Amino acid sequence: MKGTCMKNKLKRIVSSMIIIIILFIFIIGISFINHKIKLSKEDRIFLPNGKMIEINGHKMHLYIKGQGNETLVFMSGGGTPSPVLDFKSLYSLLEDEYKIVVVEKAGYGFSEIYDDNRDLDIILNETRGTLSKAGLEPPYILFPHSMSGIEALYWAQQYPKEVKGIVGLDMAVPEAYENFKINNFLLNIASFASKTGITRFIPSIFNNLAAIKYGTLTQEEKDLYRAIFYRRILTKSMLNEVNQIKGNAKKVKEHGPPDVPILFFISNGNGTGWDKDKWKSFQTSYIENLASAKYIELDCEHYIHNIEYKKIAEESRKFIREIINMNMLKI
Repeated sequence: MKGTCMKNKLKRIVSSMIIIIILFIFIIGISFINHKIKLSKEDRIFLPNGKMIEINGHKMHLYIKGQGNETLVFMSGGGTPSPVLDFKSLYSLLEDEYKIVVVEKAGYGFSEIYDDNRDLDIILNETRGTLSKAGLEPPYILFPHSMSGIEALYWAQQYPKEVKGIVGLDMAVPEAYENFKINNFLLNIASFASKTGITRFIPSIFNNLAAIKYGTLTQEEKDLYRAIFYRRILTKSMLNEVNQIKGNAKKVKEHGPPDVPILFFISNGNGTGWDKDKWKSFQTSYIENLASAKYIELDCEHYIHNIEYKKIAEESRKFIREIINMNMLKI
């Protein structure tokens, strides 16, 4: 009698599990079909607004606007879906005086997704190669955000004549990644949710992006960002980059801080994974012994260029003028 009861109980458990699995597959299937239909409709607005340049077997997108003798190169943080639109609130205040360039790495924005090694030398060579093919000659003033700070520092270390200065938009430094823990399980779950369209059923994810919540994007630009967003959430290129960031940061640390003018804008740490004091200490400690480096604190979250863009633009202009004056004195 007990054996029969146990068998019936196991059958009910197995049946329930099968129903749950079938239901899960059904929901994923519906979500995926809906996602593909939406992607097809969004194709009409998913059109590059800059140059598509082939490099290392894939195409990278480069946005260029404005005039001026100084070229400002904007470099996005890790996982930012649309660098061109993410930086727009800031660079729109600078394009009247400087040449603005936004580099979209493989797997970001309009650039093609590329499943390959994201070693720092490869990333930097692709960035430099893309700029060169577009006819943009150094030296540049770099505007890196977050993870791209590692690339910017390496650039200044390896090719100091190409970097006139660095304006860090709450950028990361090597020490920030020493104890950095990568949760590949959560990253892969998020990537799966994106590829199957599940993220479309959670609109708050998109609506809470700093560029959407705080920036100066028009409704048309927000619609374009949405179309890019559902194509560029944790792409394979982004995941590869994250998985290699500790090694890349270690490579930068081995060379020490570069001898170029640096201005750090530092957030309150919200959105970085560290508290305010710890996040600030990473950046201030990195430049404490540099004669031509300084920092400005901002009481806002990590994507500072979408919130304090007016102050950043104003202070960046002052800093660039200081760089120009310094170079004139050397001549």
